[in-house]
Amino acid sequence: MSLFQKCENFTDAKEAKAMDLYPYFHELQSQQDVEVIMEGKRRIMLGSNNYLGLTVHEEVKRAAIEAIEQYGTGCSGSRFLNGTLNLHTELERKLAVFLRKEAVITFSTGFQSNLGIISAICGRSDYIISDKENHASIYDGCKLSYAKHLRFNHSNMEDLERVLASIPREAGKLIVTDGVFSMSGDICKLPEIVALKKKYNARVMVDDAHSLGVIGEGGRGTASYFNLEDDVDIIMGTFSKSLASLGGYMAASAVVAEYVRHTSRPFIFSASITPASCAAAMKALEIIQEHPERVERLGQLSNYMKRALNSRNIKIKESPTPIIPIYTNDQITTLTLAKQLYEAGVYVNPVLPPATPPSECLLRVSLMATHTEALIDEAVDTIETVMKEAGLV
Repeated sequence: MSLFQKCENFTDAKEAKAMDLYPYFHELQSQQDVEVIMEGKRRIMLGSNNYLGLTVHEEVKRAAIEAIEQYGTGCSGSRFLNGTLNLHTELERKLAVFLRKEAVITFSTGFQSNLGIISAICGRSDYIISDKENHASIYDGCKLSYAKHLRFNHSNMEDLERVLASIPREAGKLIVTDGVFSMSGDICKLPEIVALKKKYNARVMVDDAHSLGVIGEGGRGTASYFNLEDDVDIIMGTFSKSLASLGGYMAASAVVAEYVRHTSRPFIFSASITPASCAAAMKALEIIQEHPERVERLGQLSNYMKRALNSRNIKIKESPTPIIPIYTNDQITTLTLAKQLYEAGVYVNPVLPPATPPSECLLRVSLMATHTEALIDEAVDTIETVMKEAGLV
């Protein structure tokens, strides 16, 4: 087969477009807020990871503008060489204090953070044991590491123990899990994972991309939520969600951070976070610390919407997070409902294989702390109407 034959054979997008069900790359003409203008029409945004609503906060925007005025638009180099600003080191110090870890390293994206951490920490003689529903960036980090990658069934602790028991005790072992799983909204079973870590002489890494600002004391994430901050060896996170910016980080012990800082190829050979992104993330972090009620408000609104959906007999998965999956089962039904909701003024994310099994497709709803009950009521009314017309309620 010629190199580009696979490209010519790829017809999924073309077929969805022919059916007028293509759900991707809708264009925004406004800020990422609770209400947006998308392709010329007002939509209620229920598909963003802007959990605390800080992307439109005036202080966050002002911090980014001031950083550009002081430092310019880019760093023109990697952190390893000419690309380290005092902004980077200040952000790392503040994050370390917030997360109660000895050290933090910042990466240029969240995806790159998992690539950079896992590939540096793990090598050919090591084992990575990961939840089957972990994020794609974790899977790719495992590939880049050349370590032996073993998976366990989602949140199945018996299966995790089976895998751990099959590995030589003296081997290096890293258990990796999402904290909050991005599609289902459920939280990993961290207490059980930590217990197995200790039993089988392993280390634990938690991907808190969807946990920071969402769960834990003041939004500190999964380890804080379970009061296990001292038992989690590595915390990964991103700036593109609650921290209203772009980039990612690793929080760990000083010795682990120093090693990754000097050996991680994705870190060493990438340009550093732009001044605007760095300053915006730092200001967002300050606002989270000063206003923990934003995190509480997000939880209240999440419970409000779940009650509203349950009262309309709309099938959802319960979890203590602002990610609310509405199960729609098959692919065509999911695409059709997403399109109808979009046309009715509500944006949600259709989730299809490979992100879900073929028979467990869903509409992913996510909330922001800046939504209002009135907007949620309007959105739930629309969801109910569309699902009733489809015979699903």
